[in-house]
Amino acid sequence: MVSDKEVKTVVSPFAVRENEVKVFDGKEGFASINQVVFKMDMGYINEYHIKALEVVNEFGFVTSRQVTQVLDLRGKLNDIEEDKKQNKVAKWLEDLTKSKVIARYYFQSESGKSSYRAYAMDKIATYILKQRNIPTSWQPTDNTKPAYAVKRKLAGNQIIIAYMQKVAAYESTNPNVLLFSKKYNVKFKPTGGMVTLKNGSEDVNFVFEVVRRNEDWQNMFAEKVQLYSDFYENFARNDAGFYDKPQLVFVGEDIQHIAEMFRIIKKVSTVLKDDEMYFTTELKHLEPNLENTISVFELDEESKKYKVVTKKLDILKPGETETNNDKLNVDMKFNSNMIIE
Repeated sequence: MVSDKEVKTVVSPFAVRENEVKVFDGKEGFASINQVVFKMDMGYINEYHIKALEVVNEFGFVTSRQVTQVLDLRGKLNDIEEDKKQNKVAKWLEDLTKSKVIARYYFQSESGKSSYRAYAMDKIATYILKQRNIPTSWQPTDNTKPAYAVKRKLAGNQIIIAYMQKVAAYESTNPNVLLFSKKYNVKFKPTGGMVTLKNGSEDVNFVFEVVRRNEDWQNMFAEKVQLYSDFYENFARNDAGFYDKPQLVFVGEDIQHIAEMFRIIKKVSTVLKDDEMYFTTELKHLEPNLENTISVFELDEESKKYKVVTKKLDILKPGETETNNDKLNVDMKFNSNMIIE
């Protein structure tokens, strides 16, 4: 598996390209659940495949490298040699794709085809997971999301994984956290998910809003900012399950994009304060130390202009995260349509 320090790029692979489309790259035709059950009975699809499937379900759209990283961090690949882990996971995902358990996509633009593939759930996957009492909210329409929405998810996943790998205070993640706007009476998702950090008595939730330069992104972003503004302005303890307000982090494609986002925020919101808004890019998270990945905008009193300043955060100090695979899950989500065995 290629490590973060070996990735050499100045443009994020999850940045949006001009006239880019998402292209289906999976198994065409029809596959029945009976065929998949037969493959499971014969051992062609085994527990390793199910582990990979669980990650696809949890993260929505995910690359082969991201699946490998998550499984490795959770100790699910300990019995596999280090230099063979990525190939093994790629083979499991290929098997699941050929059996139409999951779907696969690539991105096509005028500059060519993406070098990676994005994996997503398919209908048969829901049958397998539900039988194992693993909650899934997947709907067939989820796979119709446009290229920019998928890339937002992939960028958010990469940031979450970086926190899992490199931050000693990392506690847990929720890629699908939901917030609620009381004023507009709508639920909305931070596009990059959430991580919880815990360092002694300090407990912080980071929610990531990933933005891509897709068509009309400015208006889409302005609408989302208004939802966040309402959530924070009317926040009460235990809203969306938070004891305190979560820390909002905006993720752009590059520094220039972050500046454009900040200008939009200042135009449409008076609630979000300068020192309370964090900004970053996914490429910053390739660094071995994440303490300097957060930026804020500060107003220069003399020039009356804003400047980007790095905000060093002690809670992002590096260190190995201890993965407790024996930790009991006390936040169960039961499916009322199932019988628990």
